[in-house]
Amino acid sequence: MDQSALGVAGVRGMYYARLEQPAIPAWVDLIANRFNSDMASETYAMLGFSPAMREWVGGRQAKGFRDNGFTIVNKHFESTIEIRARDMRRDKTGQIMARVNEHADRADQHWASLLATLILNGQTTVCYDGQYFFDTDHSEGNSGTQSNSISVDISTLPATLHGSTTAPSIEEMQQAIVSGITQIGTFKDDQGEPMNENANSFLVLVPPSLSIVAGNAIAPAALGALAQNLNPAIKAGNSLQVQSSVRLGAWTDKFAVFRTDSAIKPFILQEETPVDVKVWDENSDHFKDNDSYKFGLDAWRNGGNGYWQRACLVTLT
Repeated sequence: MDQSALGVAGVRGMYYARLEQPAIPAWVDLIANRFNSDMASETYAMLGFSPAMREWVGGRQAKGFRDNGFTIVNKHFESTIEIRARDMRRDKTGQIMARVNEHADRADQHWASLLATLILNGQTTVCYDGQYFFDTDHSEGNSGTQSNSISVDISTLPATLHGSTTAPSIEEMQQAIVSGITQIGTFKDDQGEPMNENANSFLVLVPPSLSIVAGNAIAPAALGALAQNLNPAIKAGNSLQVQSSVRLGAWTDKFAVFRTDSAIKPFILQEETPVDVKVWDENSDHFKDNDSYKFGLDAWRNGGNGYWQRACLVTLT
């Protein structure tokens, strides 16, 4: 394609064409609800418990939305590249298109950055109940004290081969994953009713250093052997997958398990404006001063914590 004939309008078209092909990592939508926003911030009053069926005694007892929901404030994000006029004129090999496509993809991958930040900060940032997202003392109504941050002492596990907390054996990793799934199954709502009894799908999100052992731990042959004596939490028909994210590289001895088949997920991603393309063309002061174009991507968006009951942090000790 002749880039000199393409010009600024053509480059803008490249951006929009690429943005119509989402490059969002698959695990993002497995564990986050995505909502549109039309205000500076959104309050999620839905983050409370839907009532269970009860015997009709004394009339209906309607349960509304929370008076004090969880608020997420939209933030302005941008990313800008500069293309010199002479490069635009001389490029005949599609290098500009490659750069534009990469730039657009990074805008989509920003969702993973927002989500990974929430996960990494889960032990120090609060969720709707006022506790840290990953915490040992969540409590609402008749739920009792509940923990979605657990430790597994791998030295005590019944394994034929033992590893270390940063390099566990396959058997140890299997049992640690099961511990996280089992813990999610114990969570109750404010009436003492189980919240995840119909859970069938789980994601194990690990740092790169644990990706191989985690993948081997859920391999069909390994799960078949494990199911004979250690694995009541992984029932026939359950979906279990492992995803590794380099964004969690700070973790060396921990991973997170998430339920992925619930209506309300562990996290919320909201978007006030989709990615917009801004151009400083040949009529701009920037071009006149620098003989170069600028192409910027802008979006108003943010993320926040949803249901902590759909997640469990597992630390190997």
